[in-house]
Amino acid sequence: MEFRAAEVYERYLSRAIADPWTRVLLELASPQPGERVLDLACGTGSVARQVAPTVGVSGQVVALDINAEMLEVGRAQPAPAGASILWQEGNAIRLELPADAFDLVLCQQGLQFFSDRELSTREMRRVLPSGGSAVISVWQSLNQHPVYEALFTVTARLLEVPITAVDVAFSLSSPDELYTLLHEAGFQSIDITPRSLSIRLPEPERFVQLSIEGAATSVPAFASMDGTERLILVDEVRAKTHDIVERFRDGRFLAFSMTTNIAIVR
Repeated sequence: MEFRAAEVYERYLSRAIADPWTRVLLELASPQPGERVLDLACGTGSVARQVAPTVGVSGQVVALDINAEMLEVGRAQPAPAGASILWQEGNAIRLELPADAFDLVLCQQGLQFFSDRELSTREMRRVLPSGGSAVISVWQSLNQHPVYEALFTVTARLLEVPITAVDVAFSLSSPDELYTLLHEAGFQSIDITPRSLSIRLPEPERFVQLSIEGAATSVPAFASMDGTERLILVDEVRAKTHDIVERFRDGRFLAFSMTTNIAIVR
């Protein structure tokens, strides 16, 4: 059975990768009952759904993403306890939200995808009042993620494009660059901490297919391909990455570590 890209993202990438990382993000963010929270670049809503019970019915959660399909899939998931979630389509570089509207902005693996990172961080600052905070995570470098490094290196070669066209998720790996972005946006207190987690992805034999299908939600090089083109690419990449994928197989799962930089800013 085939799923749309956003459904693949939710069933495969969100549950196995985003959900455990959300728990780390919220541990560092320490949301409080009654707070107003913006989940920026929410995808299918892992962060929004997990923060809603913490801020409770007196709190507010807005889940915002540029991708209407991701929002549709997010809305279709079981509603959590606590705050109701307002799902909103919007662009991170031009938020149609009032100033000082939130106590906490959370952005998990979204900043690196924004078309203008400088404007988006300024927008994060604008919607926070004095005393508000933001917690933002971005993956560390591709060479620290050998399975994905193999996947994207082979893909770029087959598509005859630079690797930067396909490894967007890992394109903001420098903590210094992240610090500068946030400092220039007007944040005064910036603490960047590295974190690692062991990830277990189901269906190792479908890793290439599901990774490419899921990435089609946010990476133009994949999103612009039709279904047939994508399947041809998947078959070619699977053959060329088989050995390294098998190296990380643990029974019915792929098991590997992922590392991220998480910025806590005020």
